[in-house]
Amino acid sequence: MTDKSTSDERYTVPGLARGLQLLMQFNRDERELSGAELSRRLDLPRASVFRMLFTLEQSGFLERCPDGVSYKLGLGVLRLGFELLASMELTEVGRPVIESLRDRSGFSAHLVVRDARDVVFIAKAPGGNAMFHSIQVGARLPAHATVLGRTLLSDVSLKDLAALYPEKTLPAYTPKTPTNLQDLKVLIDQDRHKGYGVSMGGYETGISTIAAPVFDGQGRVTAAISISVPSQRIEDDALMPLVDLVKLASAQLTERLTHLPQRSVSQHKTKLKPAP
Repeated sequence: MTDKSTSDERYTVPGLARGLQLLMQFNRDERELSGAELSRRLDLPRASVFRMLFTLEQSGFLERCPDGVSYKLGLGVLRLGFELLASMELTEVGRPVIESLRDRSGFSAHLVVRDARDVVFIAKAPGGNAMFHSIQVGARLPAHATVLGRTLLSDVSLKDLAALYPEKTLPAYTPKTPTNLQDLKVLIDQDRHKGYGVSMGGYETGISTIAAPVFDGQGRVTAAISISVPSQRIEDDALMPLVDLVKLASAQLTERLTHLPQRSVSQHKTKLKPAP
């Protein structure tokens, strides 16, 4: 009689199984692991592990950490299903923040993250305008062409930005879209200096967006919070009160993610080194 476990093994793909086992080494307590550590845990040759790491990084399931040695889970895991979003700390903690922002501002609020050159919507709080109900969780926008993307790119160095956008001309969506790396960097730096970004009809006619960055415990931009106003232009007397609400929401989410008091969050942001 054939042993069932032996029979089942005929249908397994060892390489895939090892890759999944590697991904499962990451968790909320161990978010960053080096190739050497993964090799030790999996009891596999470093060369094999580094090939798996390269493959998973190319597929977007892993990202290289700033230290150049460690890896962390990438946003590619979201493509496996939106159900995963419900279990993400960022989404769980961020949803009540953007719902409060929606209630205070009267406009649709969103929580977004960056996946390479894309902005990905991971939570939304729809306002009363039906125009924004069509923006679904998981929707993607080009980072370079949106104030959301430029907010998320605000701590990316010029060298890494050039690697992300190697082409000479970037796709234009409106006359306000930056079409080269230099123009994009100027807009990123301007928004980073202010601590928020505003786009009035910059990506889509008739829609204005206000965005502010959310930081993790290491001072890196991990997400952005925004509101969408159904207007080609926000009048000056209405703009800054809305900006203050968005900045307050981003500070609240930063505080919840980093477990720092509001004052510490403010100091934490001012200590950030500008991207060269």
